[in-house]
Amino acid sequence: MLRAEGLSHAFGGARALEDISFTLTGGRTLAIFGPNGAGKTTLLRVLAGLIKPQRGRVVLEDGGTAGRGAIGWIGHQAHLYGHLTVGENLRFWAALYGLDAARARARAGELLARLGLADREHQSVRTLSRGQLQRAAIARALIHDPSVLLLDEPFTGLDLRAAADFRALLAELSAASRSTGRIVVMATHNVEEGVELATDIAFQAQGRFVRLEPRAGRPAAEIAAEYRKAVLGE
Repeated sequence: MLRAEGLSHAFGGARALEDISFTLTGGRTLAIFGPNGAGKTTLLRVLAGLIKPQRGRVVLEDGGTAGRGAIGWIGHQAHLYGHLTVGENLRFWAALYGLDAARARARAGELLARLGLADREHQSVRTLSRGQLQRAAIARALIHDPSVLLLDEPFTGLDLRAAADFRALLAELSAASRSTGRIVVMATHNVEEGVELATDIAFQAQGRFVRLEPRAGRPAAEIAAEYRKAVLGE
């Protein structure tokens, strides 16, 4: 279980988060929709432990404050070294999380095969396409088998074909997370891109959740219309 309790944070005089609370049980995928500047990235960085909130806290199921070792993070950058190969990057990150060399090699091989990158293991990261780079970033985020996966605008920079392929990949990961108990939180400004992956949805505006509820199988078009009315005033 992942629980956010009254998260609030400001930068200078600008309020980025205002009293956000929610609880996610294992296997749930929360999609957070909001325009640029709504505070989505700040929220995910707080959940990842990269920012300490000025008020509130983030708690994992075991009752401890969320630590980086339990989190897999994909932000606006891949956090991969361009001069290293894909495999070298994954083994480097695995070592940072305490995996021994044998386990790191095995885990990297498993993820590369699962993500369609087995033939790119010995390729320099700087030569990857944008879509391949996103897949490699997912492998990096999953290398230590985290209990929570955070995705911040994962479709940014992808062309239509790459975005469709990546959406299918995330759908597979979301489905797998329901069986393994992993929690996924994804933030995006595009409802159509994210809603099909979600078990739960939230609308965020001016640092607040203006709606938080289960998706309950409702079609993307219906949720998109509700988002435009509640958040954009259309």
